[in-house]
This record gives sequence, C-alpha cells and structure tokens, in this order.
Amino acid sequence: MKQRRIYSTPNLAAAQAAISAARDAGIDRDCLSLIARSDIEMDAVPDDLREANTDMVPAAMRGAAGGGALGLVAGLLAVAVPPLGITLAGAALMTGVGAAVGSWSSALMGATVQDPVRRKFEDAIEAGQVLVVIDGEEQALAVADAAITRTGATQMPYEASTATS
Repeated sequence: MKQRRIYSTPNLAAAQAAISAARDAGIDRDCLSLIARSDIEMDAVPDDLREANTDMVPAAMRGAAGGGALGLVAGLLAVAVPPLGITLAGAALMTGVGAAVGSWSSALMGATVQDPVRRKFEDAIEAGQVLVVIDGEEQALAVADAAITRTGATQMPYEASTATS
C-alpha cells in the first residue's frame, strides 16, 4: 500500500525543484501533485499536478457501502413479510438501488468538502506556501525524502496510507 507524504515549500519555484528531485529519485509523475492557494494554482500549476480538492470519491464509496447495507436490510425485511410478495431478487434490487442512491447523494455532499490535506494545512496554503504531495511505496519515499529535503522543502506532520493512488 502506498503512503502519502506532504512537503511545504515557500513558492512555486521551490515546489518545482522538489518535484524534480522526487522524479530524479524514482517517484512517478502520476504520484506527485501540488496544492496551493487558488490564485497560484490557477495561474501557474499545471493541470496534471493539481491535487483534487474535494472529498467526492471517498464520500461516494462510503455512501455506496451505507446505502447498499440499508437497501439489503430493507429488502430482507420486505422478504420476511409475505403479504408484500417481495422475492430475493427484489431484495437484491433494493440493495442495488440503495447503493446507487447512497453513492450519488454522498458524492454530491463530498464534492463540497475539501480534502483532508487542504483542511489540515489550510493556514499554510493561505499564507502562500505550496505543498508537494507524494504517494509512493515506503522504500521509494525513503530515497526521495532525502532528495526533496535537500531542495529546502520541509516535511509536514502528515503521513497516511492512500488506497486510491
């Protein structure tokens, strides 16, 4: 499983130096992203390096699980009541509908919630710092860490597993 590490840099040029050092250390470009204040991101950060700034995908997954579980329970309860005439196929259909409705509604709500990195380091971002986000295997991150800190980037107190990268 990949780990996520965050580094802080004072400006975009320093962030690009940190990205270059990470690439030289063997980190794939797909595993690198930048988080900055919106005016910096819109003007200077390439699209492929922008970090997704919402909680939409994780919220949709949680909603699908919750909605599916509720649909399954409702379907099984309906099967248990003979006058309703619901079969096991109907219970399966209710499970699918519950998962779809749960993921749709949760994704809509998650689209308005900032991702955890933005929430945790909101003050640093608003102060103009550019965050470098790196996802990678532990061995690759150990090699890249030394190269990145040599560029002047500071590792932030954030380390998390990332299942979606």
